[in-house]
Amino acid sequence: MPDDIGDELPHALNVLWGRAKPKGRGRTPALSLERIVAAAIALADEEGLAALSMARLAERLGCAPMSLYRHVAGKDDLQLFMLDAAPGPPPEFGTAPADWRGSLTRWAVELLGVYLRHPWIVQLVSAPPMDPGQLAWLDAALRSLGGTPLDWRARFSVVMLVLHYVRGAAQLRTSATAAPEEMADGAYTALLTELADPGRFPALARAVEAGVFAPHPEAGPDDDFRAGLDHLLDGVGVAIERAARA
Repeated sequence: MPDDIGDELPHALNVLWGRAKPKGRGRTPALSLERIVAAAIALADEEGLAALSMARLAERLGCAPMSLYRHVAGKDDLQLFMLDAAPGPPPEFGTAPADWRGSLTRWAVELLGVYLRHPWIVQLVSAPPMDPGQLAWLDAALRSLGGTPLDWRARFSVVMLVLHYVRGAAQLRTSATAAPEEMADGAYTALLTELADPGRFPALARAVEAGVFAPHPEAGPDDDFRAGLDHLLDGVGVAIERAARA
């Protein structure tokens, strides 16, 4: 990475890329950057992103809030460290896997798992990733298409398509989990049945009547996600076949 780019990055990103030393290193303090980030991730997982503050984090770690600032400049830097660490390593496959569909499916399913374990990640991600942790996932997704005839721009487009699908599914799943009790157990279906007038919303009314919004007693939690992903990858397969013919 060129030096002039590093000068424009937040301190946390320079630390993550090895271009700056973490604050507090060499003082052998009771705290460490790794311990602080792990505690912040656990707090956000358990209580949500809104509960994360330097004061709450210090309380959790049993230290004074000012002790945290010896390791992180502030909450913004802390969140960058969290985004880098929380996902963990992406699935590993070669640069040109023979089964692009299986590889990309695995990537999508494992990424959904990351978002469901750490719902706050979707809330924080509002810009292209710059940390090595998230970029490793992007690199893995691009490698899953390495054995296809798609050019690099097309591969990136496919990855973005799948990424947005996964994020949308995660948002729906996590918001449904946090929905008021009165909207659970078929209450939403009953409400739609009442509100979706066939004269105004003919297609929606037919979907409600067909049971689309009702819980399926035999369906697994990921069945709808997998079905949608299959439809999406069917379209990618068509693009790959077209590229092969060209």
